[in-house]
Amino acid sequence: MGTPNDRVPLAERVEQLLDGEGPLRIVAAGDPVLRGGTEPYDGQLDPALLARFVRALRITMRTAPGVGLAAPQVGVALRIAVIEDPAPVPEEVRIARGRVPQPFRVLVNPAYEPVGAERAAFFEGCLSVPGYQAVVARPAAVRLTGQDEQGRALDEVFTGWPARIVQHETDHLDGTLYLDRAEPRSLSSNEAAARNWAQPTAEEAARALGFDLP
Repeated sequence: MGTPNDRVPLAERVEQLLDGEGPLRIVAAGDPVLRGGTEPYDGQLDPALLARFVRALRITMRTAPGVGLAAPQVGVALRIAVIEDPAPVPEEVRIARGRVPQPFRVLVNPAYEPVGAERAAFFEGCLSVPGYQAVVARPAAVRLTGQDEQGRALDEVFTGWPARIVQHETDHLDGTLYLDRAEPRSLSSNEAAARNWAQPTAEEAARALGFDLP
């Protein structure tokens, strides 16, 4: 059985969301919209409405704050996400994680595939799973394809932390949460992670909590 929102056309649903002021409400784990996958974007929103929606995603992401946000996280089952990372981290963290600044970008109908066999494992969090982090092993480099909000083709290889961001956000569009890929024994509250596992890598956490790294 569908919910009332399932029966509201996407454009009308987005118009309703944008009626208010300020950031949008971020949907938390347990809401079916995070698990149902998304509809490929094919002009369901007119250009003006799409621009307003992208702006709302950007404001919401920055307010949270986060480094990415997918449309399902605000209740819209469209294959659209935004990313942005100023990467305000110490040099040792930047080097260990490959975390470099990323400008604001819109990903429309993104898909990724691994480049090479190398995998990297670090703590990851999610705005839709507030209060917790867990270690996720992901491909260290991926090829991302899709379009931007202007319909221009995107075909780019991402490495390091940017690769992790685009995988995390694209996974959202497939109904996958980072917890589905996480090492269960690593699950930590934000407080515990900050107190015990603030090191640049997850090696100490793996030893103490009893899990393997790739």
